[in-house]
Amino acid sequence: MTSSPEHSFSRTRPLALVTGVGRTVGIGAGIARRLAASGWDIAFTYWNPYDARMTWGAEPGATEAIDRLLAAEGAATAAIEADLADPATPARVFDEAERLGPVTALVVSHCESVDSGLLDTTVESFDRHFAVNSRATWLLIREFGRRFTAAHGTGRIVSLTSDHTVGNLPYGASKGAMDRITLAAAHELAHLGVTANAVNPGPVDTGWMSEEIRAHCLGATPLGRLGTPRDTAHLVDFLCSPQGQWVNGQLLMSNGGFA
Repeated sequence: MTSSPEHSFSRTRPLALVTGVGRTVGIGAGIARRLAASGWDIAFTYWNPYDARMTWGAEPGATEAIDRLLAAEGAATAAIEADLADPATPARVFDEAERLGPVTALVVSHCESVDSGLLDTTVESFDRHFAVNSRATWLLIREFGRRFTAAHGTGRIVSLTSDHTVGNLPYGASKGAMDRITLAAAHELAHLGVTANAVNPGPVDTGWMSEEIRAHCLGATPLGRLGTPRDTAHLVDFLCSPQGQWVNGQLLMSNGGFA
């Protein structure tokens, strides 16, 4: 694991750790930028080998570009290369992030997502989905709970989920497990004053949609458009704010009414 050079500013801002910020067009990058604009310092993870094996490919220079965008919002930043399939990675991610200070908000937006169904999913793919989407979420939340030192009532956990099932078995199943882990945190970390919620952003095209999928999603959404990273980022920003404290232990649909 390596970290990019950190931008250091006054430690008057709380620190958010956002996972899965590998591409400038991604949901993770949108969330990180929105939180930075709202006064958070940002530590974020990325894992380029995942993007490289997907149809959209890796985005050269994305980490540096995202880092500059966050710094332009006044945020101190730390970019952390992290293979979250490795069970030792979450603790090391927190070690890197805490160079900026204690983590007050954890936003889990990384994923493993490879289409396959009941009959053609391999054991290797199934295990990798659960390692990245479920186990890593648990280990990240566990580290967050063990290390949390911010004021009671300020802690936030937000995980991005999905309701995919048919043709996307290991992704949907592992995200379902992630939901349960996240919602458990709302109760098990209550003594710390930490809230925990899962957000389903619905179909957001960040480069993965075929024209057929795009047409289907547009037809199934009453508002007649696809979701954007900014749509998700606004909700996560609210949940992480003082005004969002009373929303806790929820699985929130933020999908424009997608059916």
